[in-house]
Amino acid sequence: MATYSREEEEKFEGIQAWWKRNGTIITALLATIVVTFGGMQVWKYYQQKQAQQAADLYALLQQVTATDDIEKISDAAYLLTEGYPSSGYAPRAALIAAKASVNAGDWQRAKQQFQWILDHAAETELRDLARLRLAGILLDEEKYNEALRHLNTEHADAFSGLYTDLKGDVFVASGNMTEARLAYQTAVDKLNKSNNYYNIVQMKLDALGDSE
Repeated sequence: MATYSREEEEKFEGIQAWWKRNGTIITALLATIVVTFGGMQVWKYYQQKQAQQAADLYALLQQVTATDDIEKISDAAYLLTEGYPSSGYAPRAALIAAKASVNAGDWQRAKQQFQWILDHAAETELRDLARLRLAGILLDEEKYNEALRHLNTEHADAFSGLYTDLKGDVFVASGNMTEARLAYQTAVDKLNKSNNYYNIVQMKLDALGDSE
């Protein structure tokens, strides 16, 4: 058995007394630190795993897109939007699927996919693009008021020319030539003259002639 000097015994007894007073708190604190650190590591690993899986699914979607198989494209996009909705890949997958749906003439499914982007995408540019394309479908469906509601929603300046041009199309389709002329003029003012799209909109404006 080990022997201690009186000084050592006093120190030992002091440590014992201190531990009796504070041991429970210290143990709980240490346990919290370990659990928290371990939890952070697990969460970090989980996030990395989720990101990798989302990236793999997006790569698969891009491969499937080349087949022009609307069902396979929609299924691959669905896996991303449902399984990894917070990833940056999900709204892009929905955009790819919506384009495929439009090309296949499935406007209802395309509208649902564009709406998913509006409801979930964190990036403003993706929402602005989805809203513009959704309004285009509504124009084709002759739902003019609904199309205008989307086009009148606040959007980035970079989309202003495209939004006002489509508004002009909606006004023409609904027979409101005065508003159409104003919309096309606004679009012309906002678009870059070096862009071929500028010439298309200018032609639309010219075709309406002068206001009475």
